[in-house]
Amino acid sequence: MSSPTSTELLQSYLSVLRTQQQLSEHTTKAYAADLEELLTFAQNRPLASLTYADIRRFSVQLHGRDLNARSIARKLSSWRGFYRWLAQQIDLPANPVEGVKAPKKSKPLPKALGVDDAMHLLDQPQRTQINPTPAQCADLAMFELLYSSGLRVSELVSLDWRAFKEKHGEKDYQSKSWLDIAEAQVHVSGKGNKQRIVPVGAHAITALTTWLQQRAHIAKADPHALFLTERGTRMSVRLVQLRLKAQAQKTGIPADVHPHVLRHSF
Repeated sequence: MSSPTSTELLQSYLSVLRTQQQLSEHTTKAYAADLEELLTFAQNRPLASLTYADIRRFSVQLHGRDLNARSIARKLSSWRGFYRWLAQQIDLPANPVEGVKAPKKSKPLPKALGVDDAMHLLDQPQRTQINPTPAQCADLAMFELLYSSGLRVSELVSLDWRAFKEKHGEKDYQSKSWLDIAEAQVHVSGKGNKQRIVPVGAHAITALTTWLQQRAHIAKADPHALFLTERGTRMSVRLVQLRLKAQAQKTGIPADVHPHVLRHSF
């Protein structure tokens, strides 16, 4: 007696789904469509002969059709279930779908601000105010630097106001990221400790110069950090996020503005 064909195996499996698992007709049709696609990929090869590498290649082809990650994951799940059933019917060395994962769901990039909104956000009163507060000067310098240089907010708060290399007894301190205002650039230690030098625009340099004058009066707990809170401690990522959001609300910008938006606006 000849072995059942791949099509016959699929029909038997779908029958099991209908009768034993009592899946709805709609769900069974979805499984049938996924499995028919597997047959098409196999190109007349017996389904029992497919390997992990084959399934991986099929997954890549699905991704190449711009199919979303959820749809690919559903197809892989359908195929995986079929092979689990098939292993109970014949001597199957391994389930070729096990370990094959759909591509990660793509995260939409945050929307960048339009030029008008960006200018409105950065057109803060401390530009023309006679006696701006330290907090206002810090905010303007931070936002200008984010917009001017496309820094991540974590990179922004890690900056020192200049390059330090100090030795105090048993304690050493050496800057990993710093501002070089004379050269209008920042030296940044980014992801994976990768070093890069980023130019700083003229508006940001002006705002930074004003901030450094204010900073000298409040530097207490952290003598190295470029951006400080009112307590003299290094600025945190969360505080930058809150201040930027507050500024956007104050200026009436409807978008959800956070530091990464400024990075994409840059």
